[in-house]
Amino acid sequence: MARTIQSLERAAAMLRLLAGGERRLGLSDVASALGLAKGTAHGILRTLQQEGFVEQDPASGRYQLGAELLRLGNSYLDVHELRARALLWADDLARSSGESVYLGVLHQQGVLIVHHVFRPDDSRQVLEVGAMQPLHSTALGKVLCAYDPVAHSQLLEAEREAFTGRTVTALPDLEGVLDLTRARGWAADVEETWDGVASVAAPIHDRHRMPVGAVGITGAVERVCEDGELRAQLVAAVRDCARAVSRDLGAGRF
Repeated sequence: MARTIQSLERAAAMLRLLAGGERRLGLSDVASALGLAKGTAHGILRTLQQEGFVEQDPASGRYQLGAELLRLGNSYLDVHELRARALLWADDLARSSGESVYLGVLHQQGVLIVHHVFRPDDSRQVLEVGAMQPLHSTALGKVLCAYDPVAHSQLLEAEREAFTGRTVTALPDLEGVLDLTRARGWAADVEETWDGVASVAAPIHDRHRMPVGAVGITGAVERVCEDGELRAQLVAAVRDCARAVSRDLGAGRF
């Protein structure tokens, strides 16, 4: 079994302690409750305070949870709100398109799949919630990089592997792809990540008009494309889905 880090365990215990009870505790209260020496407790509290996870009241000297925890918590809730708002629309998109639907968000240097609706047929499929997809080659990743500056910066740092002969890896060429994505409002992946597979995706915005994710469909090239181009009706369906989820998140009409 891997060894745990005692200082992190103590810090986590402090955060749980501050999250319950009186919510605002003095150094002696924290040390006593956790069975720590005051010096040890003070050192951990000061570190948590510097990182924004704990705040100290100037008047009383007591400690409470900090704003950084709230920010992290809101980030967690935002992903779950996005998924909750997208459930019905993603189901509708799968039925209308006949293809698998994926909802993705930026995570580290890739796309985290937070929702996956199976293709509505009897074929054997594997649930891919929690899977990671690359930013540079997938339709979901291109959409995020085109609209989210953070995703774009991650693209510059990420390893850009050539998965197929059609994968674009050179930065100047990728920037051109992202310009096209912004101009038309959607991104494509035609055998750039997997041979024989094509995808189309569009961005989802929140009430502040900020990009919070992307939704797209994925299927066999012969179904998703026609004469080498994405089928117009599928592109329209994906964009309609993205707009609907965005409206539900408060983005209004756009």
